[in-house]
Order: sequence, then C-alpha cells, then structure tokens
Amino acid sequence: MQLVVARIGRAHGIKGEVTVEVRTDEPELRLAPGAVLATEPATAGPLTIETGRVHSGRLLLRFEGVRDRTAAEALRNTLLIAEVDPAELPEDPEEFYDHQLMDLDVVLADGTEIGRITEITHLPSQDLFIVERPDGSEVMIPFVEEIVTEIDLEEQRAVITPPPGLIDESQAVIASLRDEDGDEDEAPESGKDA
Repeated sequence: MQLVVARIGRAHGIKGEVTVEVRTDEPELRLAPGAVLATEPATAGPLTIETGRVHSGRLLLRFEGVRDRTAAEALRNTLLIAEVDPAELPEDPEEFYDHQLMDLDVVLADGTEIGRITEITHLPSQDLFIVERPDGSEVMIPFVEEIVTEIDLEEQRAVITPPPGLIDESQAVIASLRDEDGDEDEAPESGKDA
C-alpha cells in the first residue's frame, strides 16, 4: 500500500536541496537517506534520498541526481510516496495510519450512530475526519483526544463526545452581545455624515 509521506517545497540553496512538508509521524524511518520513494506526478520519480538535515526547524532533503537549484525547483509540489505493508502499525499505539481510520463507523458514547469516515484532512494544527451521515450530509470532526475518545479497530468504530453544536447545529451555544433584557445594542449607522 502507498502512503504520502511528504510534499516537496522550495529549493534551498544552489546545490539541489529542497524543503519538505512532512506528512508522516515517522520521518526518521520514511525519509531516511537511501529511501526510494515513488512520486506524484509519477514522471518526477522515483526519487532516492541522498541526504537529509534539519535547518531552522525545517527538513531539507537532497535526492540522488538532483545537483542544482533548477533541478530542485522542478520538483516543487511533488508528493513523496512510500510503499508500506498494510499490516504494519505505527510504533505508538495512539497513532494510526489514514487507511486504518477510513470507513470506521463514528458513534457517540451511548452508541448513537453519527456516520462513517470518508476522508481525513491534515491541517497544520490538527487532523479532521470528514464523516458522511446516513442522510448523505457531511460533518467535520476534529481528531483530538477531547472529542475522539476511542478508536477501536477491532470493532471498526470511532467513539466521540462532541461539544454542543458540532453534530447538531440546533444545540449550538450562540455567544451574543445582548443585554440581560434580550435587547440588542443599537449599532451605529455607517456611511452617513453626522
């Protein structure tokens, strides 16, 4: 099975290094020197990692055969893809590969069905489950410990305890600037001369 482990960013310097947006929790394993990675688009690879180093908090890689800035810049936005055994599990029992989470049933702690995970979106601050509800609508669930309380791969389900309004908008708590009488403060008119 193939997993996207990184996206190539800008060229760094003049000797063929590139910045990399890491998309794996195991960069020391997947992005180590000697690793051969498939690419998307396929015409850019396969690429073999020659060297890797961290500079100013960012991973820099150099690939075999890429010797100058022009060649490195040509790889920009290329996805790096590792071949992974589908039975392989992450070392940390609290981590999961995307393929393990896809199609899990999402339920509340009391067993109420919410839907099924159809997509996982990786954002800089957190990951999101895109959950298709039985009526065909979708809801986004942040994959954080406070909301996703259990992942049970044997039972093929994710148990959630959502805050009010995440699943049912009618339960949302609306913050407002209304006073205790329920009257809204009058907003000043704009665009008129006084």
